[in-house]
Amino acid sequence: MRILRTDESRFRDLPDFPYPPQFANVGTDTPLRLHYVDHGPVQAAPVVMLHGEHGWSYLYRHMMPLVARAGLRALVPDMIGFGKSDKPASQQDYSFEKHLDWLERWLLSLDLENITLVCQNRSSLLALALVMRQPDRFSRIIAANAVIPRSDQDHAPVSGLWQMFASYSPWFPVPQLIQLGTTRPLTKTELAAYDAPFPDDRYKAGARSFAGALRQHHKDLNRQRLWHFLESWQKPFITCFSDSDAGTRGGHRPLQRRIPGALGQPHITLSGGHFLQEDAADSFARVIIDACRPSLAA
Repeated sequence: MRILRTDESRFRDLPDFPYPPQFANVGTDTPLRLHYVDHGPVQAAPVVMLHGEHGWSYLYRHMMPLVARAGLRALVPDMIGFGKSDKPASQQDYSFEKHLDWLERWLLSLDLENITLVCQNRSSLLALALVMRQPDRFSRIIAANAVIPRSDQDHAPVSGLWQMFASYSPWFPVPQLIQLGTTRPLTKTELAAYDAPFPDDRYKAGARSFAGALRQHHKDLNRQRLWHFLESWQKPFITCFSDSDAGTRGGHRPLQRRIPGALGQPHITLSGGHFLQEDAADSFARVIIDACRPSLAA
């Protein structure tokens, strides 16, 4: 496996991102560095926030200080192939199971417990699979614009077209894809920050393969296993969706209806696009902080 590593100089002077890099080795035969931000009191209850397609820990830059100031420990990993994490150079180096293994090794390396999980868009499938593997470590789940297929929708033509575009298009503009998912215009420096992990197209194998890895894994059996697990989840499950994201509109309803832990929770709709971290950082952070009040009082 050939591994690329984005030079740290690409990340100098990023706006609102003063967080020192931390790394965990999540490889087995080959060393593989996973980058993460760890911000807040080390002994505090952990809040693990996962980025979605195209993003990296920079996505949560405005939320991490708010969560930490509330007395929580904000932890935001960059998935392998994204951000400051190592980037295997071939799309064939990535799969759902590999992403899941890498995230689980990171989680276990920190020995985290009483975790509040914040997940977003299609990466929610990875996040929830991680909870399935380590259910006792998680206390609550907050799903933001989560894409959890209910029937055959993940095999719809539009999903296959997106996978084909991501895998084969000579043009894969990550910053512009982030911009398409926000209602506010990003600044030039913010767009540059989303482009920073990718000096050239060789570094984008993880980003290009992500949709395909999720789609190939999430066949009927896996979908049934996931919903069977969710329909037995008794701990708090909170949905936080946006009012201006056509791609996930209505996705909160089956989650609220079918997950026992969603009953009576303070579900909310925020004003913004797909990436609420960019459009509604303060409100999104408040949802997390309010949900974690039992941990803060402990």
